[in-house]
Amino acid sequence: MTPLDDNLFDAATPLMVLVRPQMGENIGAAARAMLNFGCARMRLVAPRDGWPNAKATAMASGASPVLDRAGLFATLPEAIADCDYVYATTARGRGLTKPVRTPERAMQEARALSAEGKRVAILFGPERAGLENDDVARANAIITVPVNPAFYSLNLAQCVLLVAYEFMRQGEPAPPEVIALAGTDFATAIEREKLGDHVETELERAGFFFPPQKAEGMRRNLRNMWARLALTRADVQILHGMLRQLVRQGREK
Repeated sequence: MTPLDDNLFDAATPLMVLVRPQMGENIGAAARAMLNFGCARMRLVAPRDGWPNAKATAMASGASPVLDRAGLFATLPEAIADCDYVYATTARGRGLTKPVRTPERAMQEARALSAEGKRVAILFGPERAGLENDDVARANAIITVPVNPAFYSLNLAQCVLLVAYEFMRQGEPAPPEVIALAGTDFATAIEREKLGDHVETELERAGFFFPPQKAEGMRRNLRNMWARLALTRADVQILHGMLRQLVRQGREK
């Protein structure tokens, strides 16, 4: 087997994050699809049948180095903690206010972000039902493949292949709209997560999450809002500072 070029594993290519994948064969097929189009950075979140997986290795064939270097994580927040911009792939409406892009447009943007040194991740859901709303809420934007509305379900590896193909195909200069983002120091997913924790802690103390049966949906909508805003690190620092000052003033009264 010819060794893979280490450049395929650098930050210039997006992280393909398989969230709770169910079948080893589909993980292996996804690795092959990635490598076909120059992507080799895979992360796995709580694979159902454990890891490593012999069926995945057998299906990957010559792409087994992708699996050998895949990151394994227990939760999605851990898997994307160091990422600056996250896409979620889904074909269904989620009731979440979030930009929705085709694979072509999303990968134009991903190319430009990667060229600026940003770490980009793309989430793919489990085979049976796809990503859950709580997963999608943590993404900055949604990728939806324009397919037959009467039969929109894509195999996991097929979806990975479409996105990886578009990333390779979009290897031209970024469009002016995205070039305007040059130099933007985006907050990472873990920084947004910590901001969300801070806000939720203080809102909980203030009795905001009422009635209790609506609290889970309210928390999800807040997480979705932080992701959708594509906050910079400076934005996050300002919001933390604002919140601390408001709490301090409230306690002094």
